[in-house]
Amino acid sequence: MTTPSSGAARAYSRKNGEKFLHELIEMLRIPSLSGDPAHAGDVRRMADWLAAHVAGLGVDRVEVMETAGHPVVYAEWLGAGPARPTVLVYGHYDVVPAALEDGWDSDPFEPVVRDGKIYARGATDDKGQLFVHVKALESYLKTAGAAPVNIKLLLEGEEEVSSPNLTPFIKAHLEMLRADVAVVSDSSMRTIDEPAIMHSLRGMTYIEVEVRGPREDLHSGLWGGAVHNPALALAQILARLFNADNTIAVPGFYDDVAPLTAAEREMIAKTDLSEAQYKQSTGVPAVWGDAAYNIRERIAARPTLDVNGLWSGWSGPGPKTIVPAKAGAKISCRLVGNQDPHRIYELLKAHIESLAPPTVTVEVRLITTGMPALFTFDSPAMQAAARAYAAGWGAEPVFTRGGGSIPVVADIASLLGIPVVLMGFGLDDDGLHSPNERYSLEMFQRGIETAIVYLEELAQLPGLTRR
Repeated sequence: MTTPSSGAARAYSRKNGEKFLHELIEMLRIPSLSGDPAHAGDVRRMADWLAAHVAGLGVDRVEVMETAGHPVVYAEWLGAGPARPTVLVYGHYDVVPAALEDGWDSDPFEPVVRDGKIYARGATDDKGQLFVHVKALESYLKTAGAAPVNIKLLLEGEEEVSSPNLTPFIKAHLEMLRADVAVVSDSSMRTIDEPAIMHSLRGMTYIEVEVRGPREDLHSGLWGGAVHNPALALAQILARLFNADNTIAVPGFYDDVAPLTAAEREMIAKTDLSEAQYKQSTGVPAVWGDAAYNIRERIAARPTLDVNGLWSGWSGPGPKTIVPAKAGAKISCRLVGNQDPHRIYELLKAHIESLAPPTVTVEVRLITTGMPALFTFDSPAMQAAARAYAAGWGAEPVFTRGGGSIPVVADIASLLGIPVVLMGFGLDDDGLHSPNERYSLEMFQRGIETAIVYLEELAQLPGLTRR
């Protein structure tokens, strides 16, 4: 089989840019909020829309497949034959909530184009980036009638609620999903001229801590001073989770952290932020953290512990002089290579319980976990991605670590035994999960062309096919 030309496919994608945009707008209008039961019908409608759209491209097989929650859209085009590699493309079609009163300048589910960007919930996370790969496949099929490699699409509707049903789905369909490399586009870069390939994502341990004191709220004038206030006890416990140098004080927390190599630190330094840049981006008055690492290392290559929420007592208008009966906190730990989220939970639980004074009772509950993912950036599949960015994007990429978490990435790598390439086509300031989420139309087009070239690059890799 002759390898289809990426040149013709790229020309098709440019010629059909307006059509692609209108299709993306149609997709973004569907409020596929996976965490809201009231929108379960919209999530299903989004799955059906995607399946119908992909089927219309001439793909061999397309199915909306059930899970215990929202469905998975699966599609495959295997016309390149068994001698060519198979690429598994993962993406998610669900989104987080959005409402005009949150601070949006326009209806988040009525997309608008302003200043070369499309504004809508899901524009960059992840509908726009997911659609890049669909349009890359279309560009090949509509020009050459074939793609350079076999392609499978795995599109889920629960990523924004931590993908509770995707791992069981993968385990139940290992043969169906068998591939030689997986590609995920759900990440970003600093600027349009500095594309980034992530070779690491952090994992997660998320817990809830509850401190209880008296049976019920007490009058602070009658009982204050003799009852250990649960809010104070919680604050005292939380303060002791850190050392004076801002490192995490939980015994054993850093034991399994994969050390950064000199080459990795050199690569990370290329995308480091200055203190002024970080302050401007975040609005904080000063940078905080472990001074042994630069800012980019702290937010992408080192584990963290963050208090995500606190509650206790009275927070309404006016005074209410009480000793609250209980206090609570939600705590998340972002984890890096070689850390086990369940072991981190046990370490956290033991340490917090050891800090609990006898004047209160403390309960530590596990909410969710996710494995970290760490890949070598000199693998053939990664280097093929770098060449694709150089040719399709027009700039040499940097390899970097991602500070966020995509739980399925580690599962794909371990369960299917294949490399995962994280090819981001968004910008760090696209406002994902925030009001006025947006996606640059130029990024969208460059992403399609880069994905087109990547398929061609993979077809030329000797020995990638495992069959």
